[in-house]
Amino acid sequence: MTTDTRTASEPSTSRRTTLLVVAAVAVTLLLWASAFVAIRHLGRDVPPGALSLGRLLIAAAALAFFVFRRPRTWPARSDWPLLLLCGVGWFGVYNLALNEAERRIDAGTSALIVQIGPIIVALLATVFLGEAMSRWLLIGMAVGFAGVVVIARGFSSGDSGDMVGVWLAVLAAVTYAVGVLAQKPLLGRLPGPEVTWLACVIGAVVCLPWTGELVTVVRESDASTLWWIAYLGIFPTAIAFSTWAYVLARSDAGKLTLTTFLVPFIATLIAWALLSEVPPGLTFVGGALCIGGVLLTRRKPKSAAASVE
Repeated sequence: MTTDTRTASEPSTSRRTTLLVVAAVAVTLLLWASAFVAIRHLGRDVPPGALSLGRLLIAAAALAFFVFRRPRTWPARSDWPLLLLCGVGWFGVYNLALNEAERRIDAGTSALIVQIGPIIVALLATVFLGEAMSRWLLIGMAVGFAGVVVIARGFSSGDSGDMVGVWLAVLAAVTYAVGVLAQKPLLGRLPGPEVTWLACVIGAVVCLPWTGELVTVVRESDASTLWWIAYLGIFPTAIAFSTWAYVLARSDAGKLTLTTFLVPFIATLIAWALLSEVPPGLTFVGGALCIGGVLLTRRKPKSAAASVE
């Protein structure tokens, strides 16, 4: 009796892929959460435009090392509208809006406001990407958003900054959602590194008007500030956006973006440890709801589970 080695190897390959996806999600969330804290720290000394341009230039250089060391697949002419939408919105306008917002409101509040983005993505993905809106997705969305509301409620009793900062964070959330929806179809046709690098370059071009500011920052800032800018470019941008692209190519955009409900909770803890921005007690209650909401979105309907079996 012969054994079909291809069939036998499929479960192990599936498990390996699942583990890689989970690891990539964890890396993405941790690095993105740390970005809110790093931006808040740098916002005292580095103007938003200079910070955006410096971060994107460093990220583009880091990504180019991986893109150009192997055979490349470039986008077709029909792919460029989506690439421009992703690069201008998510990499350009998002960074400018968020950097200015965090000069006005704290890191935890910024992170939780940006979580409007996953709600927009989950809803629009059902319309534009044809993704299913299951009962558990709706329930998880409601529970996760309730966690964000609880965190916001905890901050509302203190000094969380001005309304301009809040609206800039809302703008960042909208451009984040647009970027995800534009990126998802591209990843079905193009490798993740190429998509991320091109979007990063487009975002850097958007920020070129602040070149003079960046030159001044490089000349006058100390080594610590420059290292923090380099950290933002390499880790939360080059690495985290690459791991995100890897996961997005293998997951539904709606479900995946809901895992970012965990980012405000993680960002708040990091800001507490590094910036002494002590969160209110409700932050931990909201964080628990965020985690519960994410877990609920990963549940499958009974009919789907039965068909898998």
